[in-house]
Amino acid sequence: MSTSDPSTEHSRDNFIYDIIDEDLEEGTYGDRVVTRFPPEPNGYLHIGHAKSIVLNFGIKHDYADRADTQCHLRFDDTNPKTESPEYVESIKDAVQWLGYDWEEHEYYASDYFEQFYRYAVKLIKQGDAYVDSLSEEEIREYRGTVDEPGTPSPYRDRSVEENLDLFRRMKAGAFDDGEHVLRAKIDMSSPHMIMRDPLLFRIMHASHYRRGDEWCIYPMYDYAHPLEDAIEDITHSLCTLEFDNNRRVYDWVMEHCLEDDDIPSRPRQYEFNRLNLGYTVMSKTKLRHLIEEDLVGGWDDPRLPTISGLRRRGVPPSAIRAFCRKVGVTRSQSRVQIGHFEHALRDDLNPTAPRVMAVLDPLKVTVTNWDEDEVDWIDANHWPRDIDKDETRPVPFTREFYIERDDFREDPPEDFIRLAPGREVRLRHAYFFTCEEVVRDADGTVTELRGTIDPDTRSGTAPDGRSPDGTLHWVSATHGIPFEARLYDRLFEVPDPDAREDHFTEFLNPNSLDIRQGILEPAAQELDADERVQFERQGYFWPDPEDSRPDALVYNQIVPLRDTWGEDEDGLSEAELERRRREKEQRKEKQRRRSLEGKTDPVEYLDDHQRDRFDRYSGPVGLSRDDAAAIAGDDTLATFFDEARDHYDAPEPLANWIVNVLLGALKTRTLEDLPFGPDAFAALVRLVDTDEITSRGADEVFDVLLEDGGAPGAIVEERGLRQVDDTEALADVIADVIADHPDEAARYRDGKEGLIGFFMGQVMQATSGSANPELARELLRKELEGSA
Repeated sequence: MSTSDPSTEHSRDNFIYDIIDEDLEEGTYGDRVVTRFPPEPNGYLHIGHAKSIVLNFGIKHDYADRADTQCHLRFDDTNPKTESPEYVESIKDAVQWLGYDWEEHEYYASDYFEQFYRYAVKLIKQGDAYVDSLSEEEIREYRGTVDEPGTPSPYRDRSVEENLDLFRRMKAGAFDDGEHVLRAKIDMSSPHMIMRDPLLFRIMHASHYRRGDEWCIYPMYDYAHPLEDAIEDITHSLCTLEFDNNRRVYDWVMEHCLEDDDIPSRPRQYEFNRLNLGYTVMSKTKLRHLIEEDLVGGWDDPRLPTISGLRRRGVPPSAIRAFCRKVGVTRSQSRVQIGHFEHALRDDLNPTAPRVMAVLDPLKVTVTNWDEDEVDWIDANHWPRDIDKDETRPVPFTREFYIERDDFREDPPEDFIRLAPGREVRLRHAYFFTCEEVVRDADGTVTELRGTIDPDTRSGTAPDGRSPDGTLHWVSATHGIPFEARLYDRLFEVPDPDAREDHFTEFLNPNSLDIRQGILEPAAQELDADERVQFERQGYFWPDPEDSRPDALVYNQIVPLRDTWGEDEDGLSEAELERRRREKEQRKEKQRRRSLEGKTDPVEYLDDHQRDRFDRYSGPVGLSRDDAAAIAGDDTLATFFDEARDHYDAPEPLANWIVNVLLGALKTRTLEDLPFGPDAFAALVRLVDTDEITSRGADEVFDVLLEDGGAPGAIVEERGLRQVDDTEALADVIADVIADHPDEAARYRDGKEGLIGFFMGQVMQATSGSANPELARELLRKELEGSA
């Protein structure tokens, strides 16, 4: 069996693997390692089950080179009232979709009913089980409390013969539901409530989806589970921590039902922490309630944590496997922040999802200096520079295109860097655009923007080296494709909706689904029909497998590019959680009001620790309010900034580079992924801050650092990027540039002074970006005007 697929490998750094290693060394089960995944077919699997699937099937994979490994898929179908073939097929489909194969090892508890019955008869004959005729309520009362021992049932001392007769008649259907039960005879005074004569069989007149009406008595889970493991020769029976107490019954059943000849090495049960994910519910009962009350669209609603819901949303199985491995296997119960899951999604999708542009809330823009029928097909990359793929796609630029409505503000606040009247922005992959006119309808709503592009800035660079602060994505109005975008947010507004006094549905997020009518660039149609894609600046999406059609596209958002919640609420008291919830609502309301006023305050989103850091950065350190908030709000980024200051104590230029350059590179990766650290970053900022290199040269050094790392000083010397301040040397370069472009020089002298940018670009190209811009511009003007 091959073990070369890393996508299914599980971390070996956990106590389960330590146990298996020890058993193999001691030969406890020979060279066998046999696990099982035993779902009850009474609902659809969710991401909590995925952790168990990844663990059990991962063990099969990871030990294949050392042992005879198997992983069984077993359906624990002992309750005919809640189980169905639909659930069986959904479970099999989910396991296979996650990438696992049980081969020929598909089993059903219902196939063992006869054996369960024979073992029960054995227990009765041994005096270890009896038929009890108490009602369910009476059994509960007789069991006692945690502080008080239970009371033996008046039927506990029935003779073996009477018990056998009653049990046979139970099997034959002679009694009604609840009239009798079979109980183990253990210890009604045990300090462990579960050991006070637990139930083994109950009467249930219901048709079983596989056995029909053959049986009317059905085994309890605690009785059937260990016997199933024994029958299948399981070695390591892995359960979640809620079954920790049940292990006492598990071991009792093994000891009293099985002889050494039946199974020489009995299975052992081990418990690990279940996966509790924030802002959702994992209970099948609660998931079913959401569905039956039409609060969601079904088991495959993309807002649910079900495997079918995640699959429809577009979550790759590889991301689920990676996430389940990363959260680990321990004996400590905890709740995992949903942000960790979303981070795993981004890590998985970033290197595999090609980039295209889509506008989700379109605002029309008209280029007044562009011909109506002219189309400029721009060759744009499908991938960012840090991903080693070179596929491109043609993007049509036309007179009319769309931008996001919230990328325009008529009266922008100081920190708004996108489009506004009179402001120039860069259109992604295309030109620089300046807004010159705002068109409104009768109600005053902005319906169109009009302005001009600079034709010399194709592909987003200007000859004169200028660089707008804002870059917008856009889609051609005449070539774009209409589509529906479904944006999914967290299903609940609190991290633990099932742990509150109010009914869990009271905390449903009313904005968990946001449907937009957008415009998509035409290249998206050339991708595979089921390919996951990144809409630039929006997030990762894929076509809805149920509703999307070639003539009516529907895209589901898998995950946004950034976590918009960003709160760590694990381990907090109920009062603190409630306080944070109120503060969050207040911040949201304040944000809404400021948005209506066209304003925003980044400090509103900082927690107490981050606000303390903000006060230090904006106070003694001297950063601007916006820069201080941007860095203070990210713990990892703040650490990077503080360590960079240890190497070059110039807070303002460091912060400027972090906010305006480094954050752009972090849209598709994390700081830990970068091939350079704070020391190299500080060295680069020092070089540009002390005018040893130009900003253009610094950009080139930064690109090299992103690709390969290294020492900025060495890169500068290797590429000849040190700034040229020598007047004579620059004068020679400028003379050559003007001589090589006599037509442009003549046009400049005729009044086309805008061509100074063209000549600056040529000088920068000739000097590999190392010319001092101010000196070069001054010498250019003198030379052009002096030689007129």
